[in-house]
Amino acid sequence: QVQLVESGGGLVQPGGSLRLSCAASGSMFSIYAMGWYRQAPGKQRELVASITSGGSTNYADSVRGRCTISRDNVKNMVYLHLNSLRPEDTAVYYCNANGPVRAWGQGTQVTVSS
Repeated sequence: QVQLVESGGGLVQPGGSLRLSCAASGSMFSIYAMGWYRQAPGKQRELVASITSGGSTNYADSVRGRCTISRDNVKNMVYLHLNSLRPEDTAVYYCNANGPVRAWGQGTQVTVSS
């Protein structure tokens, strides 16, 4: 069983930066592929970025070049650095674990507004 808790969301001005954190509890974290998804009001949940157990990363076209996903298998943490934030990045951001089981966090709100 894996439990995920996100943190780091908030209100940020356009052009600003943010780091989201996801703390994972449970065993065998290192074998899980981890991802960050987001869901804006009235829209479907979409993948933002993912990282495999081996550290390979993948990014949505909408954030590529502005976003970095990373993981710390010692601390059981996954991070999402977002730069050059835009109003369209406003959404609830969810952490996801994909492995022997699939798990979601409760989400953290990111609002980009002046």
